[in-house]
Amino acid sequence: MKTLETILIALVAIEHIYILYLEMFLWTKPKGMKTFGLKSKDFAEETKILAANQGLYNGFLAAGLFWSLYTKNIHVSLFFIICVCIAALYGSYSTKNKRILIVQGTPAFLALAVILLRMFLEF
Repeated sequence: MKTLETILIALVAIEHIYILYLEMFLWTKPKGMKTFGLKSKDFAEETKILAANQGLYNGFLAAGLFWSLYTKNIHVSLFFIICVCIAALYGSYSTKNKRILIVQGTPAFLALAVILLRMFLEF
């Protein structure tokens, strides 16, 4: 159980490092524009500062998840995984893009389920 939890948390953290990279460095490049469905280069240029800020927050989520693995503190893991789950729900809702919920949310909700199951079994 603990191995699966560690793998899922690491997967979510790595995914958020990748999102950071896309938002901070590739937003105005073809890969970033395609990933986020940006239609015009002008719009990408106008919003790149906002995207970089968003990317930084994804980096903080990843850092928190890596920190939780380092400290082996299940409560820290739980907090940051819940943050990612909320971000996936809100991102999907606010953009009307279900893909966010699937790509960002699925690994996070799986990790959340495993964390909660382990907490319940240890209780």
